[in-house]
Amino acid sequence: MYVVDRDFGFAPNPFHGCCTLATCMPRIRAKAQVDDWVVGMGGSRLKATGRCVYAMRVTETLSFNEYWTSLEYFDKRPVRNGSSVMMVGDNIYHRDQPNEHWQQLDSHHSNPDGTPNPLNINKDTSADRVLVSRDYFYFGVTAPTVAPDVLTVLGYKNGIGHRVFTGLQCSTFLRWLSTDFKNTRNIVTGDPFDFDQSDKRYSGKGSSLR
Repeated sequence: MYVVDRDFGFAPNPFHGCCTLATCMPRIRAKAQVDDWVVGMGGSRLKATGRCVYAMRVTETLSFNEYWTSLEYFDKRPVRNGSSVMMVGDNIYHRDQPNEHWQQLDSHHSNPDGTPNPLNINKDTSADRVLVSRDYFYFGVTAPTVAPDVLTVLGYKNGIGHRVFTGLQCSTFLRWLSTDFKNTRNIVTGDPFDFDQSDKRYSGKGSSLR
């Protein structure tokens, strides 16, 4: 569980039938296993503290090259002159040989002119791993407030970095999700908080956009 600082529909990307975490959060991407839940809570920048932006149960993990070459995820490649959904595609990394430099597609993590952004490349590729979920909740701007007693049982407070909890600790939170929002499973129920800025590029520093 961690605080979502920026929510463009890029990380996570909840579109095209699955929720993916393919950029940012390298420590989570490196460690999360199939059947683990990754949960993004709103923070102060989004004015959504205590609200659940998304929750995804990891159902598959892929390397960047596996993600890139799979026809199943071709629609996740960004098209920067397309719709907002197309602009924030997260299938952006590949390389031809293990010892070659990573290629970065023109994307939300590139420079304003579409050229590769070394800061984002270095951070994103520090974990050559993509998390895929076909069992997820994505709320975006409709993010519900998590009941205080649920967070108390979990022992979670917003802060820098991610928190790891056992299945037993998470049971109350997951029961809240599956009970109160059972009809929203695998559905994008609201636009990302920053969807109106989907044409912007993330600089790689703080929350700076260009």
